[in-house]
Amino acid sequence: MKPFLQPGEAHSISDSVMQRIVIDHRKGRPPAARHPEKAHRPDNLVQRKPDWIRVRAPNSPVYQETRKLIRDKSLVTVCEEAACPNIGECWSQRHATMMIMGDICTRACAFCNVATGQPAELDDDEPRRVADAVASLALRHVVITSVDRDDLADGGAAHFAATIRHIRAASPTTTIEILTPDFLRKNRALDVVIDAKPDVFNHNIETVPRLYPSIRPGARYYQSLRLLDRVKQRDPEIFTKSGLMLGLGEDRMEVSQVMDDFRIADVDFLTLGQYLQPTPKHASVARFIPPDEFDSYAAVARSKGFLQVSASPLTRSSYHADSDFAALKAARQQFLQRDVKA
Repeated sequence: MKPFLQPGEAHSISDSVMQRIVIDHRKGRPPAARHPEKAHRPDNLVQRKPDWIRVRAPNSPVYQETRKLIRDKSLVTVCEEAACPNIGECWSQRHATMMIMGDICTRACAFCNVATGQPAELDDDEPRRVADAVASLALRHVVITSVDRDDLADGGAAHFAATIRHIRAASPTTTIEILTPDFLRKNRALDVVIDAKPDVFNHNIETVPRLYPSIRPGARYYQSLRLLDRVKQRDPEIFTKSGLMLGLGEDRMEVSQVMDDFRIADVDFLTLGQYLQPTPKHASVARFIPPDEFDSYAAVARSKGFLQVSASPLTRSSYHADSDFAALKAARQQFLQRDVKA
């Protein structure tokens, strides 16, 4: 098998492989049942990907070992549920992003491939199983995310905190990054997660404010911004992180304004990646951003003072998260040393 998929193959082969994994994980559930809220919508054309978007086919032995471990522990990963294009590379390095609190989301974002519906009850044993998997994979750094759980009084905050505590006990040297929902209208829930002291607190803004009604209708831009600001206010030692998908119709000035908003909230780490349309029922790609434009955005972001910036067509929140965390720590140390000298 060729090590890389060519432009036409990237859609016909890699996407179909990832879709097959999702279907297998759901024990035969038809793909259309994942997004009932989108079923009535007209199809949007899924554009052919440009030649700069290529992914490795998931075929290595380590990939299969990682997949088996996830199955054996009855865990869910956002790698599969969101049909991440980097799954082959990441799982071949034993890097899997665990998705807690089930695989059904209470939101219905126009960009997301995670299934929508009524979630099941929380699995109280899940934090322990996640911690066991982290220890079995011998992870230096782990990313824990979740579906939105608007049905829960605390939005799942206590479940996040329990997962962090179990990982600390099972694998004390592993650094922990969390990617949380916005905890909209969940009073004091955020503080429960902050007080569990993750190393990195990530919450993605996803897109510019103008596009929220069509792309992220269940969320509020300024709620997400306040969340990131609150993390820093309560515990300045926690690194904060957020990201945008590009190619949904935003313009350069809007992206720059979001960067400025992030810096006001003292966000440390910015990720920028290309939006890829999961199915014809999801929001269309307005434009494929070429790599040189991502480089330009990264240069602008660094000039605004972010400690770490990751910007490329295939950048995702947890892509290369372990090496990025090491670079993030080093950048903070350099900043503190310069501050002392000044």
